[in-house]
Amino acid sequence: MAIIEGFRVQNFRALRDVTLGKLSGEKTGDPLTPFTVVIGKNGAGKSTLFDAFGFVADCLATDVETACDMKQRGGFERMRSKGVAEPIRFEIYYREAQNERPISYELAIDMDENGRPFVLSEVLKQRRKGQKYGRPFPFLRLAQGKGTVWAGEDAVEIEGQEEENVSNTVELTDPRELGISTLGTLKEHPRIRKFRDFLKGWYLSYFYPDAARSLPTAGPQRHLNVHGDNIGNVVQFMEREHKDRFKNILDRIASKIPGITNIDTKVTDDKRVLLRFDDGAFGDPFFAQQMSDGTLKMFAYLLLLEDPDPHPFICIEEPENGLYHKLLEALAQEFRAHATGKKNAPQIFTTTHQPYFVDALTPEEVWILEKGDDGFSTIRRASDLEVVRSLVAEGLPLGGLWYSDYLDER
Repeated sequence: MAIIEGFRVQNFRALRDVTLGKLSGEKTGDPLTPFTVVIGKNGAGKSTLFDAFGFVADCLATDVETACDMKQRGGFERMRSKGVAEPIRFEIYYREAQNERPISYELAIDMDENGRPFVLSEVLKQRRKGQKYGRPFPFLRLAQGKGTVWAGEDAVEIEGQEEENVSNTVELTDPRELGISTLGTLKEHPRIRKFRDFLKGWYLSYFYPDAARSLPTAGPQRHLNVHGDNIGNVVQFMEREHKDRFKNILDRIASKIPGITNIDTKVTDDKRVLLRFDDGAFGDPFFAQQMSDGTLKMFAYLLLLEDPDPHPFICIEEPENGLYHKLLEALAQEFRAHATGKKNAPQIFTTTHQPYFVDALTPEEVWILEKGDDGFSTIRRASDLEVVRSLVAEGLPLGGLWYSDYLDER
């Protein structure tokens, strides 16, 4: 499954210029791990970083103007870093598979003369076939909706060379839509299609327990939605489509939630679906409406991880909220196991402010986000701190070191 090796965001609120992992053309630096966690104090910019991923995904799902106005973002002017007149920029460096040539996607968004956000530029780049090192070359280059695209699996822009029948001049009709949204639907552009599908498959969790307590209309659904209000429908789907593994999945999930012995669904007379939890102490099970926030959240996350056709990239902001502290290390271990233990495993990205969650992590998996004196955020990897590497090697837990201020800027 595809994996993001590096992500850069510029001029996005407090993120004046922040890079995680390895970007295109860099000879040094390590790529992001399959399970990546960002920590930091309140106000350091963790929610902003989470929203940076969400904003890029929303730009594809709708358009850049709609994305600027969604989720209380307040429009382009409020999103752009204070005191900055430059465009908001993103760079995503990813691979479709371990042995595939990496692809870099660069996106710049600015404001036109009418005060409306538009796509200033889009570039997709890749090294030539057989080239292990060196700079990548564009196979999509758009500026204000106009530019050139190179077809096929291998063609790229080479200065001073013309490759026949592989490049086309394009002009988009809507300057607020991403070029990959349109070009990614065309058969002659398989690399653009793969990246578009990858980005389209991102899952950013906006789960809240009250949504899981709703009573949706009965009917199996393949994937958990971002709010979690179809959790019963997903259980129905698992019951119907994956009978052989369904009981084992729920048994495993139930064993990880203290006091729960069984989980199933009940369809009411008016065709609503009820999620039932059996704790073994009473003759009748409890319904989701009676369960604690923590139980519902733990169940939703574990059900998400057990998706038979998982999302390639999963973002969860502060998964520890509402959970008993002794469950946090186990939850972190579950995230890592699912991100690293399967061939088509999802990449998981979370933010947290809980040392108990961080105790289960390695320094390579943890990034420290801090707010500078100028009001902008900076980020660094915990493994870049020599004292942290040494103390972890001696057996000290990373969360404990964070609690003791060993991860603070010195």
